[in-house]
Amino acid sequence: MGALPKRKISKQRKRNRRSHHAIDVPTLVKCPDCNSMKLPHQVCQECGTYKGIQVLQVE
Repeated sequence: MGALPKRKISKQRKRNRRSHHAIDVPTLVKCPDCNSMKLPHQVCQECGTYKGIQVLQVE
């Protein structure tokens, strides 16, 4: 036989456990080169730079 719970898990206990599953707004930072908003630690999609180095050719 498998493990079975002795008691029903209450709604409050279940919701408290899942409280960190909520979707939050992504953090955005300003690109130092073109001043557009971008995700941190990512290549800027507007100018193609990362840490001041050109890594993508943007058309």
